[in-house]
Amino acid sequence: MPISEYLEGLRKKVGHDLIIIPSVTVLVFDEQERVLLVRHREGGKWVAPGGGIEPYEPPADAAVREMWEETGLLVEPVRILGVYGGPEFHWEYSNGDKVGYVMIVFEGNVKGGEPVGAEDEVLEIAYFAEGELEQLPMAEWLKIVLADAFLKKREASFQPSTWRPA
Repeated sequence: MPISEYLEGLRKKVGHDLIIIPSVTVLVFDEQERVLLVRHREGGKWVAPGGGIEPYEPPADAAVREMWEETGLLVEPVRILGVYGGPEFHWEYSNGDKVGYVMIVFEGNVKGGEPVGAEDEVLEIAYFAEGELEQLPMAEWLKIVLADAFLKKREASFQPSTWRPA
């Protein structure tokens, strides 16, 4: 997993100790209501695209950036599905780094690009129907997020994204 300069600087100060990281996750659904997931190199589990919010970066911009970096897809965030945290959102990386994510989950619409996984992060990209999810090796946090997402009951507002790929 690539690490930002900001987190790299923090890690130099705190080592592998737990860091709470604000993060975003983006759920994209196709015409058949299947959700787009990526299988990460780190741990080999299926997750939704996302990652840490950089200092001073609006969350919607982080969502667009992370989706682009991990999948090659340009998305438009359309609503917030939820905000999550807690023990299920804790992760320990293979190098020993411990993180607790506070996660803003956006629903997004694909506006362009081609689904190509970032070679350093993603093993594969695929869409899955709700009934196919139980058999996947998934991160525990994703089970919580997807249960809420498939209910499609939340409405929220947020600052629109302004970030675009170069």
